[in-house]
Amino acid sequence: MTQKEIQPLKFDEDYMAEALKEALKAGEKDEVPVGCVIVHQNRIIGRGHNRTVSLQDPTAHAEILAITAASEHLGSWRLSGCTVYSSIEPCIMCAGALVLARVDRLVYGAPDPKFGACGSLYMIPQDSRLNHRIPVTAGVLKDQSARIMQEFFRKKRSREN
Repeated sequence: MTQKEIQPLKFDEDYMAEALKEALKAGEKDEVPVGCVIVHQNRIIGRGHNRTVSLQDPTAHAEILAITAASEHLGSWRLSGCTVYSSIEPCIMCAGALVLARVDRLVYGAPDPKFGACGSLYMIPQDSRLNHRIPVTAGVLKDQSARIMQEFFRKKRSREN
């Protein structure tokens, strides 16, 4: 199954809106505004937003923090039965972590042409050389996701001048 064959489900937008709330929290803290929620049995069990600057940790991406929260909630490193909603296309590290966590599905908002590893630069979730593959739905609330990112960097550039 390819990325384009997977159609968004009707509640994908609701969960993506929650990921966007997380992205806004990151932006308020002057972090790159990426947010993520993880859903299991129609309940959000993990949330995260970028905290690399505040934690001084290059692995503190929204997806990684949400994976940790969801794993703690389930009491398992395996996130079978879970769908991940990320406001921006996950990077190589995060895509790899999603594969290792065995999530059932990934939904993201805007593509990331510089770092994206779920369709833009690589397609890690669907790489047949790996032991788990994840169906990917791209572009859910894409415009809102992209706008949050664009506004953040526009403000950042204006402060630097």
